[in-house]
Amino acid sequence: MAEVHNLISIKVAPKGMGLNDFVALEKGLFTDEGIQVEFDAQTFRGTQSSWKGMDYFERPQDKAVDDGVIQCACVWGTISNASAGMGLIVPQCYGISPWAIFVRQDSNIERPEDLKHVPIAVGMRAGSHFNVPYRLEHYMPLEDISTVNVGGFGARLRALLDGQVEAASLLPPQIDMAKQLGLREIIAGEFKTLWWVPNGAPEAAVRGYLRALDRAERILEADLPKYLPLWKHCIPSEFQDYSWDFGSFTRGERFIYKPIEREEFDEVLAQVERWGLGQYLKDRSFEHLIYDSQGDDSSRTGRGAE
Repeated sequence: MAEVHNLISIKVAPKGMGLNDFVALEKGLFTDEGIQVEFDAQTFRGTQSSWKGMDYFERPQDKAVDDGVIQCACVWGTISNASAGMGLIVPQCYGISPWAIFVRQDSNIERPEDLKHVPIAVGMRAGSHFNVPYRLEHYMPLEDISTVNVGGFGARLRALLDGQVEAASLLPPQIDMAKQLGLREIIAGEFKTLWWVPNGAPEAAVRGYLRALDRAERILEADLPKYLPLWKHCIPSEFQDYSWDFGSFTRGERFIYKPIEREEFDEVLAQVERWGLGQYLKDRSFEHLIYDSQGDDSSRTGRGAE
């Protein structure tokens, strides 16, 4: 175990879509890796709340870049953020997360095709947003797909329950929350996430952080039910008083210690452009936008693709 007084301090904003950060903290894995992690609650809770009236560069996660916060977002969002000048992509690993669109039980929407011209609640230029054209363009032309910027998952789930929107794009754990609240799933799938770090992030800290997340993944694989109650940390304030059955919640995002391929980076940029969401893209060079962590140890666990 690392000496406490020699720990490298870093700030992290968990997405709340998975349990790895919370397992690593509870089990002392960050300390074992020589780092002292401070969870940035302001960014974490800010990304769950309303983003109405906010433009790109004004979202909570955008402002956190200047504070040196390590974050993770959907593969499209992370690459777009880096291209726009907000940090660098960590190419050594990725996450895999569930995604779904839900409606209320009394909705007339039954199939993905029924979402034509229906405004779907999203958080702009984030996983809930990019996933909508990625999935629905298989069912309708892009011009028939409609989104409305509501913000983080607490705000989107609240807007759906209150009837402010007809449909909402949801991620973990709000997918399980929506099911317990009696909402109805219309379409579901999985997508990749990528970590992104500020320019100049200390290499030892970034590598230690990733190793801790990977060790937490092994722990979750070995005994998931034991750690499902940690979902309590991911529930936004407006839903804290509900009686959640965390034991019936699902896994959420998984951590994969395997590099993202260059071809996937190029494909993501092409998708963002085709969807009309490339207005803020600047540098499109993979080599310029990746965080170059020397001595990559992603093969240490021998994990393959999942």
